[in-house]
Amino acid sequence: MERYYSYSHYLKELFGEKVFRVTVDAGFTCPNRDGTKGTGGCIYCYSGSDYDPEKRRRSVREQIAEGIERVRRRYGAEKFLVYFQAYTNTYAPPSQLKPIYDVIREFPEVVGLIVGTRPDCVPDETLELIASYSKDYLVWIEYGLESSHFKSLRWMNRGHGVSDFIDAVLRTRKFKGINICAHVILGLPTEDYDDMMETADFLAALRLDGVKIHPLHVIKNTELERIYLKERFPVLSLEDYVDLVVDFIERLPEKTVIQRITGEAPEDLLIAPSWCSHREKNRVINLIRKRFEERDTYQGARCRFKEAV
Repeated sequence: MERYYSYSHYLKELFGEKVFRVTVDAGFTCPNRDGTKGTGGCIYCYSGSDYDPEKRRRSVREQIAEGIERVRRRYGAEKFLVYFQAYTNTYAPPSQLKPIYDVIREFPEVVGLIVGTRPDCVPDETLELIASYSKDYLVWIEYGLESSHFKSLRWMNRGHGVSDFIDAVLRTRKFKGINICAHVILGLPTEDYDDMMETADFLAALRLDGVKIHPLHVIKNTELERIYLKERFPVLSLEDYVDLVVDFIERLPEKTVIQRITGEAPEDLLIAPSWCSHREKNRVINLIRKRFEERDTYQGARCRFKEAV
């Protein structure tokens, strides 16, 4: 019995087999870095959340081809989703975005398009373009929310408010075929347990299609590292994080796809907590699954917002 609706399960239901993501860096920047909203970026941002900045030296076409070959060789995969991940992947006019996204059409193995972006960078014309791919592909847009509390967004230097996220979600829903995922961070020093659970309830009320859950972790060469070394704010223990994730997922609707339940970084870049390394990823996931079993609970068990009849 699966205690939560995992991304792998969701994709297998849709395609009848395992489907793997290939991440690409299309060379975008971000309004929180280029001076439009700010210049420092979010305090945790490391090369646009991509630990392989050399990707920028290769074209999107090359990145997709190399990614498919690498994953196919390792897992025997036959179907792929292309994930535009680094920085803000809607931060250009639709006329510039279309030829970038259109590269996926050159690869018959690609069955889906994922666009990672900010909720303040999605004009209707861009959403219309993204929705147009749903005729041929599974389409997801991933919005970095991180928290439903403005105090936390300000601490992270996100450069947008909760209202921007709500606006983006409501407008995205007008365009048929786009699935909506939100990124959230647990363990922010600005929040207590109730704050984090309120974010879960907030997402449940919006009935999003998917959620990615990450623990706050400190990476070298970021503003967050400087703050952490100066203030030494507490970071979550693995035990506490496991319980928080289970509590968080209990509050989400049963049909919300849980795309991610942890986050990790290369050991040579990770400052804290130590369990957020790539090497520990599977152990963290297995502990969360075990905790669901131990508590005999499941996704939606404490969801306050039931689907309307």
